[in-house]
Amino acid sequence: MSKILIRGAKVLGGEPQDVLIDGGTIAEVGRGLSTEGAGRAGGAQDVTVVEADGKVLLPGLVDLHTHLREPGREDSETVLTGTRAAASGGYTTVFAMANTFPVADTAGVVEQVWRLGQEHGYCDVQPIGAVTVGLEGKKLAELGAMHESAAGVTVFSDDGKCVHDAVIMRRALEYVKAFGGVVAQHAQEPRLTEGAEMNEGIVSAELGLGGWPAVAEESIIARDVLLADHVGSRVHICHLSTAGSVEIVRWAKSRGIQVTAEVTPHHLLLTDELVRTYNPVYKVNPPLRTERDVMALREALADGTIDIVATDHAPHPHEDKDCEWAAAAMGMVGLETALSVVQETMVDTGLLDWAGVADRMSVRPAQIGQAAGHGRPVSAGEPANLTLVDTAYRGLVEPAGFASRSRNTPYEGRELPGHVTHTWLRGKATLVDGKLT
Repeated sequence: MSKILIRGAKVLGGEPQDVLIDGGTIAEVGRGLSTEGAGRAGGAQDVTVVEADGKVLLPGLVDLHTHLREPGREDSETVLTGTRAAASGGYTTVFAMANTFPVADTAGVVEQVWRLGQEHGYCDVQPIGAVTVGLEGKKLAELGAMHESAAGVTVFSDDGKCVHDAVIMRRALEYVKAFGGVVAQHAQEPRLTEGAEMNEGIVSAELGLGGWPAVAEESIIARDVLLADHVGSRVHICHLSTAGSVEIVRWAKSRGIQVTAEVTPHHLLLTDELVRTYNPVYKVNPPLRTERDVMALREALADGTIDIVATDHAPHPHEDKDCEWAAAAMGMVGLETALSVVQETMVDTGLLDWAGVADRMSVRPAQIGQAAGHGRPVSAGEPANLTLVDTAYRGLVEPAGFASRSRNTPYEGRELPGHVTHTWLRGKATLVDGKLT
């Protein structure tokens, strides 16, 4: 592997610097670094120079919430296509949710997903294990066996379904505490969301669609932070979406309860007003909420109440989305547009700087998921997991060019800022000049 000199990059949005990569490690960071003598055999000819031209250099992004669909729904996505999409979006590691077919509730299935990620090499894949057998909410899955497997699972979730039984949730929290794991909860009280198709509010009433009340999310979060406090364990809240949920998490953190939370890019930008189009691309779980909720989520991400941005990348084949609203599957792809949406909603509005983006999209998710070697500082001696972003770019979202197998993006034809030009995984370029290697 030749050395790489990234010249003139704004590390975390700061002053331009040069970054020298040697093998899988950052060798040097500073100004005016030269290629002379950098290569062992012939000096400069062994160094690949990347002219960053003031682009922003970030630690490789980490997604704590990705659906790769394999095994079982390879018509939607595979580990290969999903990790290619991740590299295109600047990610160097993703956590793959357990709602596959078969469900990732055994050591065998999580090891299969982990090994596929290793083989393809576009980004690291950390499987998330199911909390309950078959996601049925009745019996704990093999949590210990999945943790002790080659995949080393540390995050467990029935995402797509809520662990609604309080006794099962308590037992899961107690079990993972023994090895420092975390339960990631899909907060949705099922009885309160029967027949729900969108956010409950003025728009749902006018459209005559079944409403999904905010309290269905908030009541589960309130219960689970209290359970985590009682047990002394860690709980993570998936795709938090309401202003009320923000206040509950803020209260829990003020009490010292071990709770973390994520928000998706689409909940930072889109509102339930879009459902008036009846375009199923806007059908998602949890649903798009109100403008008030969106503003509360942005503020909470800025002040740290919400810890991270996670994509909830949920690919579906066109036949599952290109149909009437009631029959459409819930979910949106997000790996290839996440950073652009965060720039639009958080950076360009002045709520976060690029160091803050690195914290919310790399450092903290890596810490929550215990992703070794990721979310590290851009400094000498650290693993060369890096993302280079052209923040001055603005362009239309064209899903036909996505690396993902699915195209169900809510941003088609929308102009968004920012463009990932390069991604490096342990010094290996997975994306060069916007093209996968």
